[in-house]
Amino acid sequence: MSTTALLSFTLVALLTVITPGLETLLVLRTALLVGRRTAMGVVVGSTLGCLAWAVAGLVGLTALLQASELAYDIVRWLGAGYLIYLGVKALWQSRRPVEIDEPAPVPSVRAAVRVGLLTNLLNPKPGVFYISLLPQFLPVGRPAWGAVLVAIHLGIGLVWFPILITAAGRARAFLLRQRLLLDRLSASALIAFGLKTAADAR
Repeated sequence: MSTTALLSFTLVALLTVITPGLETLLVLRTALLVGRRTAMGVVVGSTLGCLAWAVAGLVGLTALLQASELAYDIVRWLGAGYLIYLGVKALWQSRRPVEIDEPAPVPSVRAAVRVGLLTNLLNPKPGVFYISLLPQFLPVGRPAWGAVLVAIHLGIGLVWFPILITAAGRARAFLLRQRLLLDRLSASALIAFGLKTAADAR
């Protein structure tokens, strides 16, 4: 594999990771309202979800998402429903007034990993990303390079999101004073992501 192709993929992977999206929203929401450790749980879960999509892409399973509109729509609707569920649940929990110094309920790290994993697995776009992008950079007849490209993509995320979580942690003390507003805004954003996912065409 040429150095140019490797650097080109790394740049594309970096842009896909740092561009704000659903994963960024979930990580920031958890970091600001719960804490760094739990936010890293979301990152781990999301990374495992990406890894599952990558493996499926490398063995050709995600070609089904491109070949079958029904398969794509099933995953898309499940993902939209899960996001709307998360948002509605968060809005319902935020209905109770809270004191500034009252600690937020802290879910287990396992629960955070599960949220990150399910959110990623129920989003068909990572699967389409891997099956559409990886073949453009893989040398002909050398599919083993696919594992290297996947490792680069996941590695960038595992570096970027801890940086984001640390930055969020520094702002957490101030933002917690507006916790109710922040909670409701981020919950509404989850619902909006769910509705957008449901409305998105292929």
